Amino acid sequence: MKLDRLAVGCLETSSLARGIEAADSMLKASEVRMMACNPICPGKYIVIVGGMVAEVASAMRAGEAVAADTLTDTVVIPNVHPQVLDAFTASTSFEDIGALGMIETFSAPSAIIAGDEAVKSANVTLLEIRLARALGGKAFVLLTGDVSAVSAALESGTKAGAENGLMLGTALIPSPHPDLVEKLL
Repeated sequence: MKLDRLAVGCLETSSLARGIEAADSMLKASEVRMMACNPICPGKYIVIVGGMVAEVASAMRAGEAVAADTLTDTVVIPNVHPQVLDAFTASTSFEDIGALGMIETFSAPSAIIAGDEAVKSANVTLLEIRLARALGGKAFVLLTGDVSAVSAALESGTKAGAENGLMLGTALIPSPHPDLVEKLL
């Protein structure tokens, strides 16, 4: 079973305790694999699971029910792009950096959907999806490619991330300075 043909679900809560309970209920409700389960800034909790689409959807419903009024955001992405999985850990391999694009959101699930849509819409490489660690609850997507591809990816990713109103902004740097690239990556 290839993970790139599967779904990813992400749930974010405003309560650590409720987030842990939601994670347990998600794992008990369906045959899903835990991809991440940890506190994020500012005192929120994130749970990311992967598996077959129906199983992820079932797990998400169970988690949402437990999270109840502490639920801040969720997303289920069927047929998630394989680069998204590597971008969670910033382990994407790349030859060189072309133009640099960034999508900034107010939630981790919004960044995941923005990154997935960006990489599906244009010939870009996802470098990282940073999920609200040391960011005051924000999340971001870093990607690279030629200027026109990065521009198209930013447009598509921003549109997808904005559907729940949690977009903050974007940046496109056509020719990033090598010192900046070194510090970012």
